[in-house]
Amino acid sequence: MKIYNSYTKRKEEFEPLEGNKVKMYACGITVSGEAHIGHGYQALIYDIMRKYLKRLGYDVTYARNYTDVDDKIIAKSRETGIPADEYAAKMIENINKIMDKFEVDDPDVWLKATENIENIIEFVTKLIEKGHAYPTKNGDVYFDVASFPGYGKLSNRNIEDALDGVRVDNDDEKKNAYDFALWKSAKPGEISWDSPWGKGRPGWHIECSAMNREAFGEQIDIHGGGRDLIFPHHENEIAQTEALTGKQFVKYWTHNGLIKVNGQKMSKSLGNSLLLADLLEKYSDEAVKFALLQTNYRNDINITNELFPEAEKHLYEFYTTLAVLDKVMDKVRGMEFTLSMDDATRAAESAGKVEREFDECMSDDFNTALALSNLFGYFKEIKKLLTAGKSGDLFEALSLSIAVRKTYELLGLFKKNPSEYLAWYDSKNAADIPAEVQEIAKERWEARQNRDWAKSDELRAKLLELGYAVKDSKTGYELTKN
Repeated sequence: MKIYNSYTKRKEEFEPLEGNKVKMYACGITVSGEAHIGHGYQALIYDIMRKYLKRLGYDVTYARNYTDVDDKIIAKSRETGIPADEYAAKMIENINKIMDKFEVDDPDVWLKATENIENIIEFVTKLIEKGHAYPTKNGDVYFDVASFPGYGKLSNRNIEDALDGVRVDNDDEKKNAYDFALWKSAKPGEISWDSPWGKGRPGWHIECSAMNREAFGEQIDIHGGGRDLIFPHHENEIAQTEALTGKQFVKYWTHNGLIKVNGQKMSKSLGNSLLLADLLEKYSDEAVKFALLQTNYRNDINITNELFPEAEKHLYEFYTTLAVLDKVMDKVRGMEFTLSMDDATRAAESAGKVEREFDECMSDDFNTALALSNLFGYFKEIKKLLTAGKSGDLFEALSLSIAVRKTYELLGLFKKNPSEYLAWYDSKNAADIPAEVQEIAKERWEARQNRDWAKSDELRAKLLELGYAVKDSKTGYELTKN
């Protein structure tokens, strides 16, 4: 198993710190707004990593956090008039519901900043005692970056570059402009907790270090997050944690790429954020996953207008094949077949090939893109075997389909009943198509069933004039707008 380590900038053989145990942490969502596609993607990627490591036999404990207090949440509290803690709790509830709909499993351990205030205060206190942090008379506490010589080793930035790469708080009481806040003094009306330095709240970076230490101890195997977190967030995590423990904090740093929309970085300021809830109103959760996983997790994903519809079409074709196979098996169920040893061997080899190739892809730094590309060959083979129709061919097709569905469930695919998925897809598309067009398409299908090819062609031409294309299959037809 090889994993790309963002720290060493190369793929490395995966060897946990403690035998077979894997301690894995991923930075979660700051709950100042609804979950967007980037949040869903990151949650999906680390859920898949956890599941694949478990498939390989590792004993994985996966922790993930919610940042439920920060500047943005306080600003939303002022804007809405809802207390910050209540606002954060409501947003977490909303996000959990949409993640359930997206069918991404919960981590083994959920962590929240507000539930770890004592741990954070203890962490900051020890950094002060060790000379790596200092309080100000205003009640703020800063990490002294100059006290940690290794600062910048993850992002390969020096301190001068850091000033250009991140917004710096202007505070006359800071020793240096690039020192970052561990504890922020409370302004009037803000949510706060008592501390040795006065009422305040944690800085953003310290919460992940303190929660990691509470959940796992001084070292972890895998730490993940979006590539935009490398600097300053993860750089600061390394500095404050290793300054405290004197040990390497993380063995393997992993970072997923960013989401772009039609070539532009997704952001609220550009007004191009894609809410996960909105996408799941239009597309199945599996189509969204299929679309995202076609790109290697370390690369940026460019979401175009065609990305999700194309993914849904691919799934429709896959599920159509599975539905045909189900119907064939229903017809032959109870009939007696004689399978030769060669038939059984061939079926076992086909099923084994699916699992072997999947593991080859995923063991190479979780290469979901290559794993998905293999699906087209598997389904082409299933259709070929169905057409052949001999008992040995049908058995091989069944074995192949079972292996595909079982193996690719790890990526969140093929978990639905084929007939139910096709019915959902057809009804969803039909809702967007005028009744007149649907009626012509239905009449054409009936003409085909009656082998009235001339009428079928005539009605196809009429549909094209109205701006619709029709694609036939053994189980029905698909109507799409040109």
